[in-house]
This record gives sequence, structure tokens and C-alpha cells, in this order.
Amino acid sequence: MGCLAEGGPEGADEVRLGDVRDPIRPRGPAMRATSSSQRVRRAAVASPVMRTLPLATLLILAATAAPAAAAPAPGAAAPDVDLVPLGRTAEAGEAGAEISAFDPRTDRAFVTNGAENALDIFDLSDPASPEDVDSVDLSDFGSGAASVDVSRRRGGIVAVAVQADGKTDEGTVQFFDTDGDRIGSVPVGVGPDNLTFTNDDKTLLVANEGEPNDAYSVDPEGTVSVIDMRRGVKNAEVRTATLGEDDVELEGPVRIFGPGASQAQDLEPEYIAVAPDDETAYVSLQENNAIGILDIDAASFEVVKGLGFKDHSLSENGLDPSDEDGPDGGPEINIRTFDNLFGIYQPDSIAAFEQDGEVRIVTANEGDARDYDGFSEEERVKDLELDEEAFPGGLQDDDQLGRLTVTTTLGDTDDDGEYEELYAFGGRSMGVLDARANVIADTGDELEQFTAEFDPDTFNTNHTPEDDGTFPIDNRSDNKGPEPEGIDTGEIDGSPYAFLSNERQGGIFAYDVAAPSGTPRMAGYVNTREEDLGPEGLLFVSAKDSPTRRPLLLSANEVTGTLSIIEVRSDAEGDGSDQGGRPGFAGRPDHAGRPDFAGPPSPAGRPGGARGR
Repeated sequence: MGCLAEGGPEGADEVRLGDVRDPIRPRGPAMRATSSSQRVRRAAVASPVMRTLPLATLLILAATAAPAAAAPAPGAAAPDVDLVPLGRTAEAGEAGAEISAFDPRTDRAFVTNGAENALDIFDLSDPASPEDVDSVDLSDFGSGAASVDVSRRRGGIVAVAVQADGKTDEGTVQFFDTDGDRIGSVPVGVGPDNLTFTNDDKTLLVANEGEPNDAYSVDPEGTVSVIDMRRGVKNAEVRTATLGEDDVELEGPVRIFGPGASQAQDLEPEYIAVAPDDETAYVSLQENNAIGILDIDAASFEVVKGLGFKDHSLSENGLDPSDEDGPDGGPEINIRTFDNLFGIYQPDSIAAFEQDGEVRIVTANEGDARDYDGFSEEERVKDLELDEEAFPGGLQDDDQLGRLTVTTTLGDTDDDGEYEELYAFGGRSMGVLDARANVIADTGDELEQFTAEFDPDTFNTNHTPEDDGTFPIDNRSDNKGPEPEGIDTGEIDGSPYAFLSNERQGGIFAYDVAAPSGTPRMAGYVNTREEDLGPEGLLFVSAKDSPTRRPLLLSANEVTGTLSIIEVRSDAEGDGSDQGGRPGFAGRPDHAGRPDFAGPPSPAGRPGGARGR
């Protein structure tokens, strides 16, 4: 079933999360009430009494009921943080806000608007009341903007990745000043997706994904454009980092599986993170489940490193694999483990930071399948032939693994037409990598476990409503669960934090990532899905660059087309709200007055919604 290109040390293709599981995820007070080594069943709420209480109160009760956790050693953990929504832009409709950038000198945000093929500009001088400044029409330059970033050089340069009208044609980067006036462009590769300036603003990097056409008859090569910006836009020099067999070696299990595709065609750069020293960049290759390490000065890849797989038989790696595992085939929160089931990390967004002199990369392990008319790898487990020893009878039922979507390109280990292993899309987690792209930590099933315990009405729900206008829980469990999508890092009071957003479920999580081991600790949470649906891009704005002089998060929400502005407040400031010792978990704000986006329905009357534990 040749779909893994193997390289590097012998046995590298067997790297799995189990190899780095000790320690893998911390437990805070009341963070995880039940181990997923058991069959964990949760209804939408804990009890009729708790159902009527806000999340903050649930946290007080949970923290009071749980045994007190031992206090961390001095300096062992950074403070919790409050994530406080300040304001948002008006709704621009689906695809109306996807990726954002921020210019601290003008307090302006720049947001890609796929619905209008435009770049929208907002004044965030008062984050509680953002103002429209302009909308720049991009239709003369291509089919749509995929990404945006801002350089502080030469008075401010806004770079926008614009894809060509023809999907398999080369795109461009269009440059504007901070007023939206165009100042030039350069050609780049096919399907420019993410772009980012280096920290010193001397170089602009563009991930050219090079996706095939729908028939899979044309498959362009994926590349990274390395653009020297030191002499300005008009004198910008473009070099191309390629990914062919003669250009870069593969290490570990890298997925090369497109029909008839060469290595260069199959590798698809998705997102770029730049190391603090500006010498190295890390490029996520989502479909390939790999990270490319790029030498920026040489404009060439050093290696493409496979990330291995997540072992869902381990107690810390449970998942809910079905949207029909409740009474009468309805929804129910049901986090479990399974032998011979693995997750393909497949990070989308990634970000880099430095801690104690060591470079670390955090990854939003969303998952993504190739699904084209000419080739599709997706199938539900119930439609596959499984090895009876690996998967005893009953596991293909809809309330077990039957409805889970997996790849057909992995798992038939002996090529007998039966699957001995199953591989699901995405890790449903945040990962932490070292400077050589080795997985050193992962949040396991914490995103699902936390949501099940403290925000159950949003558990694995979708970001678009059903025909009746509701947002049922559990209806993404058979796909990729909460789908972590956006990620960024920043310092709060001198300590590094990672911020992660779930595209479907809508929550934004703060993680303390200061531990020398790389093990992340959840430090804050908020969910604004009553006003903002489908967080796509997440951007951290430091305190020194923020108009409020406190750090901000800018979340571009694809479904509602809103840009939400969230302030990050450290518990160390002493101004966090009292939430039973867990001030970081702000929960979901009141949505009174927003009947159009009222959020998930009341659990009353929902199948499985009123059942106790």
C-alpha cells in the first residue's frame, strides 16, 4: 500500500506518541475527572442543577469537589490567564474573515476576506469598538487572498498571498502600505497559502501548497518562496526552496501517496513558523504528516521530518469516534481508547518560540484528507474489511468505530485486503516539538476531556448550524473532533504561552509552555461561539504592541466573518475574576441580544442530553 516514504535511522517509521508519553500531559485541579482508560460516558451536562449554571460556577463547584492539588514548586509554572473578550467587527458572512495581521504603529488590523476577495482594514485603537477603515479589492490579482502579514520596514508593508484564478497556476504576493495603497507585487509558486515575515523583517517566506486539480490530472510541485526584502518591494528578490528527491531527504514516516505523484508534487507546504534567530523556518506539510526544516539563508530544506502517529490505545489518548453512540443512535459524549487505532497528527498552523535557549514548535493538530474526484483517501470504518484478530466483532457498529472517517492508504500492513490498523485524521490536540521536529509532548485527549467536563454544550459540535438552526453536540466526533486550527505563541510576564483555537468547537485555549520538558499546562479558556463561529486564524499581539498595553488575541472567524479581539490578563496582575481558584477559565460570555447566533441549544429534550453520568 506504498504510502509512507521512509528515511533516517532504522525503525524511524515506528515512531508513535507512545514513545514520548512520559510525561505527556499534566493534570490540574478538576481538569480531568475520569481516566479515558475506562469507558467514559458523559451526557451533555452533569446534572439538572449544574445545567443551569454558568461555566465559571461549574469550575468553582468542580474545584471545590476535587482534592486539592499540590502547589507547584516556585518557578515551575507560569500564572493562569484570563481570556477576556473586548469587541469584534461586524459580521461579514461566511469566509468574510480568515487570517489577520496587525500593525502596532497604526493600531490597524488587516483581514483577508474570502467572501469579497478583498483585504479589509480595521482600526483597533479602541478594541471594544473596532472601526472600518477600508476594503481593498483584490479581484484584479487573482481568485482570493490566502494570508496576510505586516512588516514594520519602510513605514509598514502589508504582504498578501493571492492565489491565481487557475488553481494550478502560479500565484503572487501583492504589497500594500498600511493605508491600502498598492506598492508592488512578486510572483511566487502555485497555491500560495501562508506567508510570514521573519522577525527582523528582512525576509518574507511563502508556503506554496501546490494542490492538484480536482481530477488529479495536474499536480504542481509544492515549494517555499524566500523573498529578500532588504532593498524594498521594487527590488525584492525571490528564490525558491524545492522539495524534490534531489533537494531534500525524508526522515521517518513521511506520507507520499498521491496517485503518480513525485516527492516534489506530493509534499504540500501549509504553514510557516520562523525560529527566533531568523536562521531556520519550520514548514508544516499537513497532508504528509511532516515538518520541513528550512535554512532561510540558503533557501533550501535541510530535512523533511515525519511526525509519526498517535496511539489511541493509550489511556491519555482517548477520543470520541462516533456521533451516534448515545441512546437510540443519538449523540452522547463518549471518550474511549481503542487498540490498533492511531491518529495522524497533520498539523495545520504552527508557531515557534524559545525557552531557556531551546527552540520549540507548537502545532495545531487539525488533520486533513485528500478528497478529490480523481482520488479520495477517506472511508468510514464500517465500509472497510478489517482483520478479525485486530478488531473483534462489533467494533464496526455505528456506536463504536463504524462511523469514524479514516484513511485507506495506511493500515493494511500485510497487503491482504484487510486492515490490521486504522489511521484517523488529526491528533485532536496541540503538540510540542523540539528544534529537530521531534514530538516531545502532546496534550493527548485534553481538548475533548476538558470540553466534556466544563463546556459540554459545545462538545465536538460544528461551526455551522443544522437545517433547524441548532448546533447539536457530538456531530463532529466521527470526523476530526474539535479540529484545532489556529495557534500562536507569546510571552506573558516573561513566560511563554501558546494559544490554540478549535475551528469547529470554537474554544480558545491558553497553555503555559514554560516547562523544560516541553509539557504544556492548560492555563486559560474562553469560547465566544455565540458571536463568533469558525475561528480560522489566531494572532497574538504583545503588550508593548497592544493599544490596551495588555496582550491581545485576534481571532479571525470564518463562518461569521468576524474578527474578535480578546485581552489576555495574567492572574499575577491580581485583577482576574474570582472563579474558584481557576481565574483563567472565562467560559462563554452572555449572548443576550444575539438571536441569530444563539449557540448550541439547551440540552433539555436533546437525545442523551439529560442523562446523568
